[in-house]
Amino acid sequence: MAADAKVRRALISVSDKQGIEEFARSLHELGVELVSTGGTARLLEEAGIPVAGVSGLTGFPEIMGGRVKTLHPLVHGGLLGRRGTDDEVMREHGIEPIDLLAVNLYPFERTIARPDCRLAEAVENIDIGGPAMLRAAAKNHADVATVSDPDDYPGVIEEMQQRSGALSAETRFALAVKAFAHTARYDAAIADYLGSVDGADRQPAERSRFPAVLAGRLLRQAELRYGENPHQAAALYRDRDAPAAGPTVAGARLAQGKPLSFNNIADADAALQCVRALGAMPACVIVKHANPCGAAVAASACEAYELAVRTDPTSAFGGVIAFNRPLDGELAQAVLERQFVEVIVAPSIAGADAAAALAAKPGVRVLVAGEPEEPSADGDAGPRGASLDIRSVGGGVLVQEADHDAVTAADLDVATRRAPTQSELTDLLFAWQIVRFVKSNAIVYARGGATLGIGAGQTSRVHSARIGRLKAEEEGLELRGSAMASDAFFPFRDGVDAAAEAGVAAVIQPGGSRRDPEVIAAADEHGMAMVLTGVRHFRH
Repeated sequence: MAADAKVRRALISVSDKQGIEEFARSLHELGVELVSTGGTARLLEEAGIPVAGVSGLTGFPEIMGGRVKTLHPLVHGGLLGRRGTDDEVMREHGIEPIDLLAVNLYPFERTIARPDCRLAEAVENIDIGGPAMLRAAAKNHADVATVSDPDDYPGVIEEMQQRSGALSAETRFALAVKAFAHTARYDAAIADYLGSVDGADRQPAERSRFPAVLAGRLLRQAELRYGENPHQAAALYRDRDAPAAGPTVAGARLAQGKPLSFNNIADADAALQCVRALGAMPACVIVKHANPCGAAVAASACEAYELAVRTDPTSAFGGVIAFNRPLDGELAQAVLERQFVEVIVAPSIAGADAAAALAAKPGVRVLVAGEPEEPSADGDAGPRGASLDIRSVGGGVLVQEADHDAVTAADLDVATRRAPTQSELTDLLFAWQIVRFVKSNAIVYARGGATLGIGAGQTSRVHSARIGRLKAEEEGLELRGSAMASDAFFPFRDGVDAAAEAGVAAVIQPGGSRRDPEVIAAADEHGMAMVLTGVRHFRH
């Protein structure tokens, strides 16, 4: 790495004016000569900060409504000129070095986020000179500092104050990396947008859900210890375009414990998504190997936990537990005294008692995900169709809209002679919310707001039904009078027969099989109620 580089001259051209006045004033107080463009220059002049316009530097006016102002050899030569190598040519052409560049770009993403944005307006907000300057300065980071994020202003000033107006090579390199990432994301947003519209300047521009080029969405959050297995490298990326509303694992804070593993994160995500779907009542979901092995709603989070863990305490051992209520002392103690747990996910940690209980078990990871947003009327929190599910396949990725569920009691089609009772209907809808988070083929037995048995990931639906029943029997949980949910239709009546044999009173399933009449007839034979959702929830 090169030595410290003193900042004598800075070029400032920002769209986001946050903190720029204080930053520029601090640079001036450190003896830095300031050059600026357009609106930024006017802002600094009005604030009484000495600044020269870029037109005075280039000898050429800003033209075409500001489209052309910095694309000039005296600007780019000042950014790209290598100290000690290009000095002679810089003197020959009157190019003065620029030691610091503070640039952020036209608000393209904010513009296209508006529902009334037209294509022409979006195109006009594509920055040209800004990315060119950022890339030039970042390439020449051996001599030039590139500041593309207003959050970096205080740190840059503090270091310059400590180093007599200079910045270290390490800082310049880190700022360069950030600048290249910034321009890459910006270009990717443009490519994504233009690849999603048809080119007609309508208002608003009609956009495809899936752009022609899916680029730049994923931002690395952390490198992980390893992947699914110790011989696999892994990292966590955050989706730049994911909706901001609601808690997510990628946006959560690790409050205690060593960093999460690949499998911890996958399980925590499944648990958090499932507990968010259970509505406003206190809820608990326990996940093992990406499958819920117990879930419940109750009058308190502690009661919900006790109901959830009783479903399958063997599988719950070493699992991930998610709550939709703050983790208080009573709840933390109940979990830690009852079982070994890898990760606890909660909106927050409430009180010194909880902190003390957790501190006594430093190996337990605690993920603070933030408070959930208000659930919708059907109990499924979060915006629908607002996020993408991206999965890798050999040589590419599969992309789909995230699986949200909007089925309510009013949407159900009663297929049997007997309609479900009110309590059965409540159990059916609860089981339906859980089954969509269970790997297919999926079967869930539930009663009283709690799971009783879960059959997951089998190659035949009847086997999933039998496994769920077996798990309930092993724990001494009575299935008589319970509800059963199936994530997809029954291809044969054997699944319903198996449920009836266990004493199941009501079934919820999508329907849609050519054998639906046979399956419904089986339910009628057994005196069961069956409702159809018309919605399938395969989870591969």
